[in-house]
Amino acid sequence: MPTGSYQDLVVWQKAMVLAKDVYKITKCYPKGEIYGLTSQIRRAAVSIPCNIAEGWGRKSKGDFIRFLAVARGSAAEPETVILLSSEIGILSKDQSEPFLQNLTEIRKMLNALIKSLQMKLMAPES
Repeated sequence: MPTGSYQDLVVWQKAMVLAKDVYKITKCYPKGEIYGLTSQIRRAAVSIPCNIAEGWGRKSKGDFIRFLAVARGSAAEPETVILLSSEIGILSKDQSEPFLQNLTEIRKMLNALIKSLQMKLMAPES
């Protein structure tokens, strides 16, 4: 396992920024969506850094990889809600584009971290 804390991981930091930004932007969502899209995107965005943190806390590379994969999968959920919100006119393209770019970057970082950990897991002990 890497040393330090999950809070030192840039991918966790970026996921936290995404979650905070989602909370900010969903304040403009229609009140009728409080239990629909607003709740869905907020929970989905929060699950990304939460899964990174939980995997870190398991203290094994295998578990960490599994939770990173869950976080990567979780990133597709807010992306879908953002795309839908844009398509139905809740968000403009200018509002949705930064979120989509951030999610793409987070997914790439998760992929790289998973690959790195898998390589270390498969490497013979020296």
